[in-house]
Amino acid sequence: MSNQRLHKLIAQAGVASLRKAEAMILEGRVKVNGETINTLGYMASHSDTISVDGMNIYGQTTFYYYLLNKPKNVLSTASDDRGRATVMDYVPKDVRLFPVGRLDKDTLGALILTNDGQFANLMTHPKYEVSKTYEAIILGTLTKAMSDKLTNGIMLDDGMTQPATINFTQFQKEKGTTIVSLTIHEGKNRIVRRMFEALNVNLVKLTRTHIGFLGLDGLPVGHVRVIKPFEVKKLKALVK
Repeated sequence: MSNQRLHKLIAQAGVASLRKAEAMILEGRVKVNGETINTLGYMASHSDTISVDGMNIYGQTTFYYYLLNKPKNVLSTASDDRGRATVMDYVPKDVRLFPVGRLDKDTLGALILTNDGQFANLMTHPKYEVSKTYEAIILGTLTKAMSDKLTNGIMLDDGMTQPATINFTQFQKEKGTTIVSLTIHEGKNRIVRRMFEALNVNLVKLTRTHIGFLGLDGLPVGHVRVIKPFEVKKLKALVK
């Protein structure tokens, strides 16, 4: 695994924000392989033993992997200084975990939490492009022109989106809404919401149903389950 700046590794582990991680380093609270590091710009990797306030953030002998069906109005972060609900309220408290990637506050669905930093990097690194499938409920119908734009790419403020795959659409006449299942291969912030906004579509509800092959499969909203060892192995195989 390639080296990265130390404060970024700390943030990836869900210990603190990038800015707070920098402050921790300057305060002498961070060690790498037993050596105190108090200068910014230090490079390290997930294979190093990194500790903050004496607690290892990587290199644990036992790794844990959970799948959460994230509720609405819950933050995908390890902590919140304003006391708002976070995904950590739904997982075991006896081990330090952090979310793998993010779902915005209003989006429900599949989110992995783990203490395995290397695994998290594999799942979120742009070059690996692990697919994610969403179920969007929109007002009205999805026209062919809209579908074509989704599957060909849409120009947003930060560039062209990668082509999405439309798995199916289902019009709900009694509600005047359409269910759209689509799969994407990128992890830009609020990407699916911004795609529909660019189409001037009113998005009623958005749920991430799958990360790669890993689906919710009846897991109720607000519930969590252990990701089985063979599933972890299969997820890792997706990026090789």
